[in-house]
Amino acid sequence: MSERNHVTVFYDERVLNHSPDVNAAFLPGRLDKRIRHILSGLNVQWKYPEHPGRINAIMDLLRREPVTGVAFADGRPATREQLARVHTMSFLDDIFSLRNQTAWLDVDTTAVSPGSVEAAEVAAGTAIAAVEAVVSGRTDSAFAVVRPPGHHAEPVRARGFCLFNNIAVAAAHAQAELGCERVMIVDWDAHHGNGTQDIFWADPDVMFIDLHRSAPFYPGSGGLQDVGAGLGDGTTVNIPLPGGAGDTAYLRALNDIVAPAADYFKPDIILVSAGFDAHWFDLAMNVTYEGFAAMTGILQALARKHCSGRLVFVLEGGYNTDSLARGVHSVLGVLAGGPIPEPRVCGMEEVEQAIEFHRGAFKDDTS
Repeated sequence: MSERNHVTVFYDERVLNHSPDVNAAFLPGRLDKRIRHILSGLNVQWKYPEHPGRINAIMDLLRREPVTGVAFADGRPATREQLARVHTMSFLDDIFSLRNQTAWLDVDTTAVSPGSVEAAEVAAGTAIAAVEAVVSGRTDSAFAVVRPPGHHAEPVRARGFCLFNNIAVAAAHAQAELGCERVMIVDWDAHHGNGTQDIFWADPDVMFIDLHRSAPFYPGSGGLQDVGAGLGDGTTVNIPLPGGAGDTAYLRALNDIVAPAADYFKPDIILVSAGFDAHWFDLAMNVTYEGFAAMTGILQALARKHCSGRLVFVLEGGYNTDSLARGVHSVLGVLAGGPIPEPRVCGMEEVEQAIEFHRGAFKDDTS
């Protein structure tokens, strides 16, 4: 057992107020008609995948199976000034005008309900609170359990269930207010963080590394050759992977790409866009709970090596509530100083059990 660490989960129940209902009466317009046409063409009833039950599943599991060393703290809303570091003022005006309303925002079926704008403000502000706690030394590491997610949100556009780019807002705050000159963001969500990439595309002081399922998987961006531009040339690192890639591929990428990149970049803090849709329950990739835990161990070691252990996780995707909750739990266990489990190839454990069960069944009794 490793030395126990102090880990803080930041959570604010106002993030549950974001609850789009596809059966509700949305604001009329061409976009609403287009969305209705898309939904009518489906063979099954479509429900909004990014729902409050995701967060409830995480918090319920942490109450039932508490992780020693994990404490809880409240979040808070981000200010307009904090949001404006990564989003344009006109975009913020548009989003704020939808407060207390119900509307579709794009054909990716990003939508808002009456409580969505407040939830999005709180999600971004809670990510900031987590970063502040780690930088100040009040906690060794932190995990912001927030929604709506953020990594698809672009400077001028809400997209992919995301309104504000939570991790980008937190990274910009760390630079502007907390003395962190170089920020590394590692995104292991199964979907490429197109919004985070766009925001920091030409920024030499933010290194963005994204492991994701390759195009044409949504959103279709994040090609290997996309490395940033201008002064930021080389600080965007994309690692596109085939569908079904699992622990072995992810850990190889972290050890042979992310670790050398961190050694070169020498970050002052490491932030993680932690999506859990790479688990095989979500059908996008084949990462196990042990794989998420092992990846956490690698990033924790890099944070200790380069930035006094400053490490913050911000929740992104993950739509199977079982694997989402268990994935978060496995990350917190490692952050708190628990053992790092040995990753395994999916199915190998079951094959070994079958081998043992059938051992001797096909031998001649006289031999």
